Amino acid sequence: MDYSISNDINDINKRLLDEGVSFENKTILVTGGTGFLGSWVCDVLVKQKANCICLDNYASGSKDNIIHLINKNNFRFIYHDISKPIYFGISSHPNGICLSNIKKIDIVMHMASRASPFEFKDFPISILKSNTLGTMNALGIAKTHNALFFYTSTSEVYGDPPDDAIPTPESYFGHVNPVGPRSCYDESKRAGEAFIKAYELQHNLETKIVRIFNTSGPRIRYGPEFGRVVPNFIYQAINDLDITVFGDGSQTRSFLYVSDQIEGILKMVYNDNAIGEVINIGNDKEYTILELANVIIELTNSNSKVIFKGLPIDDPKRRSADIKKARNILNWEPKTPLKEGLKKTIQWFREQHKGN
Repeated sequence: MDYSISNDINDINKRLLDEGVSFENKTILVTGGTGFLGSWVCDVLVKQKANCICLDNYASGSKDNIIHLINKNNFRFIYHDISKPIYFGISSHPNGICLSNIKKIDIVMHMASRASPFEFKDFPISILKSNTLGTMNALGIAKTHNALFFYTSTSEVYGDPPDDAIPTPESYFGHVNPVGPRSCYDESKRAGEAFIKAYELQHNLETKIVRIFNTSGPRIRYGPEFGRVVPNFIYQAINDLDITVFGDGSQTRSFLYVSDQIEGILKMVYNDNAIGEVINIGNDKEYTILELANVIIELTNSNSKVIFKGLPIDDPKRRSADIKKARNILNWEPKTPLKEGLKKTIQWFREQHKGN
């Protein structure tokens, strides 16, 4: 049976509504809204009858992810790079684009940034700008409109934690190389969090920071140029290519299916008890990369063989989320088993490759 993203969107919406989480009639700006996670957020918001403003420049997103929303009355797409100023509700400003017909924004969700490891080498300045200048610009919009500000940070702010910080709690300050090949992402996300704290302290802005752990599912970008482990393994497996495992495959990650991630994100945005909080949304179950490769080979019935390559510099040895805060504050925890999420993602990949 073919996979349908709309079924997952309906399931997310039902779970949210069952807990009273609704954004109906709220005006919500989503930067990075054509990306993997951003487009899922836009889908749910439109489904919930929110007024969704999607802002993106397709740096790591795709028009295909939101094309079905373009003619919806409660959806608007704005082509723009958030690292450059943009102003809503005023007719002119000397420093940037102005949109006078959007008078009030209730929530700003800043989700714009490249996040694929292999892009850290090719687009480090773009990544730095998204999470520093982009965060400052998005915070400025929130300040102007007295809007709630929500930021998608990352587990990469933790760097390479020691074993006694696994699963990693939000209180762990990190072990990050500021001049390594991953620093454009790791350190800019950390700087983004600092910007948010500054606006919270100086301007009394209501803010929330989510730290996202490895998430996969339909719409995630794939290909050897991106270096994302789940889509790369699936792409290699369905094409019977060698599956490339870096190091000996003993390094661990905690994998979350996209619908669980989106549910957690939107529950956090809605929940007043999360104001001023930093919360992990991820999985507290660890899998080795070699285990993941073998599961994907099994689920795809692939003839692929695993081959090993050198481990990238500063690649974290272990990654697992401490999700006590998410459980206690948001009443959230992962619901989708690894194999179930992988099966859906594999079905979606096969759909993308029909006729190719």
